[in-house]
Amino acid sequence: MDRFTGKTVIVTGSSSGIGAASARRFAREGANLVLNARSADTLAEVAATLEAERTLIVPGDVSEAGFAEDLVARAVERFGGLDVLHANAGVAVSGPFAEAEDADIDKVIDINVKGTMRCLRASYDALRKSKGSVILTSSVSGIGGDYQMVIYTASKGAVTQITRSLALEWGKDGIRVNAVCPSMTRTAMAGDLIENPQIKDAFMQRVAIKRFGEPEDVADVVAFLASDDARFVTGVNLPVDGGVSASNGQPNFPALQ
Repeated sequence: MDRFTGKTVIVTGSSSGIGAASARRFAREGANLVLNARSADTLAEVAATLEAERTLIVPGDVSEAGFAEDLVARAVERFGGLDVLHANAGVAVSGPFAEAEDADIDKVIDINVKGTMRCLRASYDALRKSKGSVILTSSVSGIGGDYQMVIYTASKGAVTQITRSLALEWGKDGIRVNAVCPSMTRTAMAGDLIENPQIKDAFMQRVAIKRFGEPEDVADVVAFLASDDARFVTGVNLPVDGGVSASNGQPNFPALQ
């Protein structure tokens, strides 16, 4: 397919995991790619697998004031516009909430919530011109609770509600806003959790498709939501979770309690 030929896509958090898989999927369908993450070295590794003339690397931290505006400006300068924003950058912390440090709270909220909002705000004018599409990366943690994941769950709950509210606000401008909500996916962020036998056993009890998600599972849905195939879809937080959220609205890990 070539659904994104001639279109420009920003993918934040694209140095690994879901972001890297989404970048590769968009590239296969002809997109101009603007890759963002904090590490220039890991971004370069992803970019090396893509066509150089259709790829721009913009390292930086989406949580820093002013960076999102620079990111969008460089995309528009290089490729002439912006058609898709995949705001994927995110971090997670876990553990007993009573032991959480202020630094943990600040880090997760600054990147997952403020960083997402800043990228959205900075992209508005360009997306309005193209009647473009936004795909946020939320989580099943954003539609139900997760054990010892209070800060992360709060941040993804915010992303879930941003998706709904902004779809209502920006629909008149022809901008669609949707989110994917993965469950446990085989990424660097989830590495320690996936390797924990107790968590693995608890997860496998709840997931209908008896495996962990792969980044490509999510990337394929991101591409669908960004494409004209989803032209009448907006305000949706779409679980890409192997059926985890189908169980009584309780996403994960009650056995750990």
